[in-house]
Amino acid sequence: MDPDLLRAFVAVAECEGFSAAGRILNRTQSAVSLQIKRLEDRVREPLFERTSRSVVLTSAGGRLLPYARQILKLQDEARRVMLSQREGRLIRLGVSDEQATAYLPHLLPRFAETFPHVRIEVVCDISGNLVQRFQEGLLDVVLAVRHGPTQTGQLLGRERMVWAIAEQRNLHDWEVLPLALNPEGCIFRAHAFAALGRNDLQWDVRYTSPSPTGLNVAVQAGLALTVKTPRSIPPGCREVPAESGLPELGYVEIELHRSPGELSEEFEAFCLALIGIVTQADSVQEVEPVASRAAVT
Repeated sequence: MDPDLLRAFVAVAECEGFSAAGRILNRTQSAVSLQIKRLEDRVREPLFERTSRSVVLTSAGGRLLPYARQILKLQDEARRVMLSQREGRLIRLGVSDEQATAYLPHLLPRFAETFPHVRIEVVCDISGNLVQRFQEGLLDVVLAVRHGPTQTGQLLGRERMVWAIAEQRNLHDWEVLPLALNPEGCIFRAHAFAALGRNDLQWDVRYTSPSPTGLNVAVQAGLALTVKTPRSIPPGCREVPAESGLPELGYVEIELHRSPGELSEEFEAFCLALIGIVTQADSVQEVEPVASRAAVT
């Protein structure tokens, strides 16, 4: 069978939709639909049941899926063996700056011991931008903070959000709380606004930056407070205790997006290693996946 058709089939099955699969494969929805139609013509059975609200595997599609994954995995392995080791395989990873600081020092050396010829391209940005780049086919795997339902996000756990302030600062130093936050679209900013809206505290956003460094400098200097996870509180700063009177911020969910159809040994090992490091982190709590969180297109 044509590997391109199988790759489209696996993508649609895992994304539960033609539009989402098309974005990841960098093809139009109609092109993906045509590939699935060609594959269905070859196997002489429908592979998906399509309605206005859902795309689900038929019994024939369910039988084909494990074989399609295995064929693609073997093809990727054959390509790796035949290519020069110097060239190496490229894995494009999207991750936030703070997650990169927390996890990559453990992930990269361990992975390089087993796969020294694999090249890793790391793209750091806020989660919303990374997921968009992934859906456009520009990244292979993304570790993100969940901002909303997607077809591709695998829920890994949740992390508590906390208020962070310079060690020498006290909330009573300010009449109006100065905030240092990421730009609009960041889930941490949204949680901060929602929490502060539940009480009568006065506050103002004084510093804005998409980079944690830009925010950390202001907080470390005692000029503002910000929202962090416990693992990302910068040096010289502390978590604001619960009895301070600031509202609780709740939790954010951590998810992994990985490209459907990428089933090579290296890619599988990289994703498993990343998942293991994240889920074993002290600040990440296990949560029960809820199927209804994924929107179907």
